[in-house]
Amino acid sequence: MKIVIIGAGVAGLAIGLRLAEAGQEVTVLERAQPGGGATWASAGMLAVTAEALDAGPEETEFAKYSNSLWPDFAKKIEVLGGRRIGYSQPGVLILAGDAIALGQLERKATEPRVEILTGDRLRALAPLAVGSVGALWSPLDAIVDNRALGLVLAIALQKAGGRVLTNEAVVRIERRGARASAAHTPYGLHHADAFVLAAGAWSSLLEETVAPIAPVKGQMIFLTPPAGISPPAPVIWGNGIYAVPRGSGLAIGATIEEAGFDTALTDAARESLHRAAAELMPELKQWTVSEQWAGLRPRAPDGLPMLGPTSVEGLWLASGQYRNGILFAPALAENLAGQILGEAKAIPAFDPRRFAS
Repeated sequence: MKIVIIGAGVAGLAIGLRLAEAGQEVTVLERAQPGGGATWASAGMLAVTAEALDAGPEETEFAKYSNSLWPDFAKKIEVLGGRRIGYSQPGVLILAGDAIALGQLERKATEPRVEILTGDRLRALAPLAVGSVGALWSPLDAIVDNRALGLVLAIALQKAGGRVLTNEAVVRIERRGARASAAHTPYGLHHADAFVLAAGAWSSLLEETVAPIAPVKGQMIFLTPPAGISPPAPVIWGNGIYAVPRGSGLAIGATIEEAGFDTALTDAARESLHRAAAELMPELKQWTVSEQWAGLRPRAPDGLPMLGPTSVEGLWLASGQYRNGILFAPALAENLAGQILGEAKAIPAFDPRRFAS
């Protein structure tokens, strides 16, 4: 089967790799460079615990399953891609600023290996969090070098027999009757038996009726510590931000802005993120903001992924992962590739046709 995938973010590349390994003829069309959009701009978290605190059962189960796939997925793409992607499992601390917040976390600490820490046990993991009365601790959450991930996945896909065409923006999806027949770029037509629209926040610009995806802007900063100071080992959440260890510093994120496709950086966001981080961990006030960036998350109207066939025959959608694009990648690739090959069914809660009316 000949398959064209539109978008070389983590979703499109992971789906392509799965299909190429199954012996299919795969071409990925990317308007810029692999992993250069939301994948590059993310924090690289696999936030299976933190994001699940407010998620529904379908999304929570999907997240848990995908998290369980990640260790083998990481090894596979590192072997194929010939480079490290920095996968590790440092765990997460979700800090509580007062007794009421701690009580709320205690009621949510129901998973095995997830527990509430206070006192010396908390200080041992997060010595900078001096103002917190306690925290929910989970060893399940992982991180990955998201900026390496896109490149290594692209190499792995090509080693598996797929093609990645960069700087080849799809301007429209041609139809023959009710069926998708070709992806039209400035350089020509790419015909296929099946098409996967995995263009993240840009998916709706190609197919607004089947992909009602909205871009949600997120700005982040990177804090560099004074000489001799190291960042905490686990990922830390609290006070409306998260702090992700990256090399010698911390990535702090992220704003949530409905600003269309604007990715301009603002002083207000930089100052707000630094202030919130310093309120959570006072020593961070002395750390330097050495980088600031922004990306666009793809969000569906109900906040759930859109993963499956659309109302256009031969066109599949993989978008709407919102803040969990990297976490969901291996399970998303397994499920959608299985659907295209007739080996799996769409998950009802994630079926893109739920918005068809």
